[in-house]
Formats: sequence, structure tokens, C-alpha cells
Amino acid sequence: MSLHEVNPSIKALAIVISILILSAFFDPITPLLIILWTVTLTFIFGRVSFKKWLLLFAPFLFIAVIYVWSTMLFPRLQEGDQVIWQWGFLTMTAEGFRRGVSLGLRVLSFATLSIMFTLTTKPTDFLLSLMQQCKLSPKLAYGIMAGYRFLPLIKEEFQTLQNAHRVRGVARARTIPEKIQQLKRYVIPLLAGAIRKAERTALAMESKGFTGEKNRIFYREIKLSYNDWVFFILMISAVVLSVCISWKFGYLQFYNGEL
Repeated sequence: MSLHEVNPSIKALAIVISILILSAFFDPITPLLIILWTVTLTFIFGRVSFKKWLLLFAPFLFIAVIYVWSTMLFPRLQEGDQVIWQWGFLTMTAEGFRRGVSLGLRVLSFATLSIMFTLTTKPTDFLLSLMQQCKLSPKLAYGIMAGYRFLPLIKEEFQTLQNAHRVRGVARARTIPEKIQQLKRYVIPLLAGAIRKAERTALAMESKGFTGEKNRIFYREIKLSYNDWVFFILMISAVVLSVCISWKFGYLQFYNGEL
């Protein structure tokens, strides 16, 4: 089974439910087990590039480290807390350490689940699945799809404008007022080009009989299969099993707004 072949709507539903279950608990064991499970699934059944995965994971890792650091060194001191280390106004307690690690792993567990979905799901397949399985309005879905397709074109036009200005001897902006002025010179041509592309796309869709009705035939169908439900059951079971293991070792506790 490949994660790329799993129905996008079922995959999204499994990940959303997993995140909702994880958000109800606050302990280090549950998110740690989910991180290990998700990363294993991503690389074994997702066939994703480690470099690309690390590039997406790095910002979340940085945020998690900041959370852990600030929570450990600046804890909410309460009576009975066990002080591990203290230097000046910095104090580290056992409770603060556990709270910081739990918070950091909580962030990373959400991140690994989201990255797994992002790297193993094509946006076009996801929108088609939402229309076919979840009955999303074709007008909204195709509007999102068209906007997604426009982004690379707008970037290309922006680079073309920059090159054209340099060829014509326009000096590169250095100060903030110059950059603002330069941005104004780019905005109007880009906006005009985007409007022209939107009009051509609308005329093309109308000429081909697009009315936005939900009862329509799709050229490519996204179907449900046995493997889709196997993936769904495995994901939910993994989260429930992680919660049970955390409870078994005495770490499990419900989330109570800890920050």
C-alpha cells in the first residue's frame, strides 16, 4: 500500500480525527509514539524525499525547541514543585521540564501528520475527491484549483517584469521608500495580467459547458477502496494505542490549556 494511492478525503479525515484526539491529551508519551509512527509511515509507504521532508519539518522543530526552552526556564512555579536547576532568575523544575517536553512533542506530532498529508497528496486529487466523495461545490473547488494553477504563472510574470526593468536600466531599489515605489510598479501589471487570465479561464470553462452543478460526470474518478479504510483504521488505532500506552505508564493526562 502506498500513501499516494490512499483516497485524499479518507486520508484527510483520518489525520483530522487523529489531531483532534491528540489535542485532548497533554503528556510526552502519546505524541512521541505518534511522531515515530507517522515518520515511519511517511518514509516506508510514502516514498518521500528526506531533504524535502526535513525542509518542511525544520520550522516546526525550531518552534518546538523555543516552546520547550521557554517553558522549562520560565515555569509557572507552584508549591511543591521539584527544582532541578536554578541560576539567577532562571529556574528549572521537573514539572516545567515535563510540561515543556509535552508541549514540544505535541507541536511536532501535529506537524508530522500535516507533512505526511502534504507530501503524499496531490492538490488536484484532493479537490476532485472533495467534489466526488464529500460533495463539495464544483464552483468553489474549481475556483481554488484555478487559483492554485495561477500562482506559478504570477511568479514567472513577476520575474519577467524584474528582468525587463533591469534591461531598461531601472536601478535596483535599496531603501524602504524605493522598494515601496518599486512594488507599486509591479502591482498594476501583475493585477492586469491576473484579470486577463481569469477572464480567459472563465470563458474557456463556460464554452465547455461548465455550470457548477454537483450532478456531473468527471473525466477522472477518485474511488474508494479497501486499502483506504485500512489506512483509516490503522491511523485511529495507532492514536488510541498510544493513549493506552501512556495511560499504562502513568503519564496520561487531559489538556488543560498548558502553555
